[in-house]
Amino acid sequence: MTNLKPSVIAIIPARYESNRFPGKPLARIGSKPMIQHVVERAQAVKMLSRVVVATDDERIARCVSEFGGEYVMTGRNHVSGSDRLAEAAGLLNISEHDVVVNIQGDQPLFPPEVVEQVAQPLLDDPALPMSTLIYRIVRPEEITDPNHVKTVFDKNFNALYFSRSPIPFQRNPEEQNRPTYYKHLGFYAYRKGFLLSFVALPEGEWERFEKLEQLRALEYGYKIKVSVTTHDSIEVDTPEDLKRVEADLLKS
Repeated sequence: MTNLKPSVIAIIPARYESNRFPGKPLARIGSKPMIQHVVERAQAVKMLSRVVVATDDERIARCVSEFGGEYVMTGRNHVSGSDRLAEAAGLLNISEHDVVVNIQGDQPLFPPEVVEQVAQPLLDDPALPMSTLIYRIVRPEEITDPNHVKTVFDKNFNALYFSRSPIPFQRNPEEQNRPTYYKHLGFYAYRKGFLLSFVALPEGEWERFEKLEQLRALEYGYKIKVSVTTHDSIEVDTPEDLKRVEADLLKS
């Protein structure tokens, strides 16, 4: 293990094709395309030494170049965002021990401090392969919504499982005390060397059913440290979400 302090690099996967919202990264929020909002928020994080957009589309690459951002071109046939992230990390001249933060390209209002929250565990523990963020659910409808992934973790904040179902299940609903539910936010930090190994692993059984990549890491025995954040993050999946984000941006 090297004694050099690892660098922290943000990679923002951004693809043009989307079933629900084609061209989403280029959608305008105010005077800027969404991808520019994401990049500029990432650039405000002092911990990051580099912010790179990973895309498979020349239109997105051209847009990033026009506002002065950095990009890398990746293949078009990636099954997941992690695969695109791993290809980009492999193309960049960074150390195996450097920390790669995956920032979703459809979360243009994320607070910059969440990037530090997800990356810090890997800086504190050189043996840790990956970490992610969770948020205590405050809207009851999210508990049963399969689009909001729930998680449970041990006393050391290592993830035990992620599910689209409500976990934990409360067997006796008449009990006065209710479980605290946490949802997973789509921010990950990986050791670069682990990221390349992770995407080479065969699909996990639980991953196949839940359609959640992070379960692959748990099924193969790797730790995922979870950090509880007080910041929720709005994802833009539809044009209607974009309107919500734009309204929130005007309020701030």
